[in-house]
Amino acid sequence: MSENRFASVWDAIEDTPEEAENMKLRSLLMTALKNHLTHAEMSQAQAAKLFGVTQPRVSDLMRGKINLFGLDALVNMATAAGLRIELRVLQPA
Repeated sequence: MSENRFASVWDAIEDTPEEAENMKLRSLLMTALKNHLTHAEMSQAQAAKLFGVTQPRVSDLMRGKINLFGLDALVNMATAAGLRIELRVLQPA
């Protein structure tokens, strides 16, 4: 068994560092959106109208189907929900 240690699960399962970073950002956005909708007690139909998407699309979001969402779509949904996104780019350690 390997003794490799990874900073995140995405670093362990993705093929490239670029894919891992993309997945990290997408998962953070999806989690924030899901938490926002749950806290607001918004129905999937209401969220779909707010985001300009279909209810099944919101269902995919709530069920964590990360491979169905790109960063652009998640940023658009977060903005429509009134969430503010901040991005930090760090120098290599």
